[in-house]
Amino acid sequence: MKCYICPRKCGAERNKERGFCGCTDKISVNKAFPHFWEEPCISGTNGSGAIFFEGCQLHCLFCQNHLISSGEKNLPSFADNSSLTQNVDLKSIFYTLRDKGVHNINLVTPDAHIPKILPIIKDIKSEGFSLPFIMNCSGYETEEMIKALDDTIDIYIPDFKYMSPLLAKKYSSAIDYPNVAQKAIDLMVKQQPNCVFDENGILKRGVIVRHLVMPNNVHDSKKILHYLHSNYGDSIYISIMSQYTPVKNFSYRELNRKITEEEYNELIDYALSIGIKNSYIQEREAANESFIPNFSENSII
Repeated sequence: MKCYICPRKCGAERNKERGFCGCTDKISVNKAFPHFWEEPCISGTNGSGAIFFEGCQLHCLFCQNHLISSGEKNLPSFADNSSLTQNVDLKSIFYTLRDKGVHNINLVTPDAHIPKILPIIKDIKSEGFSLPFIMNCSGYETEEMIKALDDTIDIYIPDFKYMSPLLAKKYSSAIDYPNVAQKAIDLMVKQQPNCVFDENGILKRGVIVRHLVMPNNVHDSKKILHYLHSNYGDSIYISIMSQYTPVKNFSYRELNRKITEEEYNELIDYALSIGIKNSYIQEREAANESFIPNFSENSII
């Protein structure tokens, strides 16, 4: 069958070829481990059970996970089924992470694999598996996909990368990104309209929208914060991220530097000025390559 899972609608027959996302019809995982670098209400003290899926429908030029999102890790040829990343036993991974004491199961960029992941989640929940499931995604999801996840995903953590279609086209070749992301996030909030925490401050249900501040683009970031706060107020949390790190040399010179302290502080001051209260901010140390997992080798627990 031709694939129209994501907004790209590339029509690839993924049992015969890779789609725009770089994926075949097999579930492809690069890493699974307790992750301590997420927001405090996600990582907590025991870590988030992060599962990093290979492939991505967006392919942002600056992606920190580019080794696995864009296929730069030299994914095996289509006919090669010997890779550790092929035909993984997700249910076993879910249980192993739970037994390590993690607070949740964090599906990182799972979009291309959702049709196969969804029945596994429903099956394991029917067995009494009680950890929340997180959809940790780019915001570039179809309305059909988000509707299919209703009553299955407990926490949504989408990005909202751009308000400007021109920036979206420039950095992600997705001029429709702002419109797609707004519709997707709106459906996510309708499914999980309030953030619910346990007695230890760990998020059990809700939506956290992440925004990565880009060099020279504070003006666009302000539009995003204004949009989110105007539409959702304190029903969501907004994670304002300073961790942009150049991962290669870019033809767009502005991408070859981290954001400045002045840029980040300007945006935080703006957030306070419009009344944003439920937010996370990052220390400057987050813009460091040591915070990027090593994707050059597979590591599946």
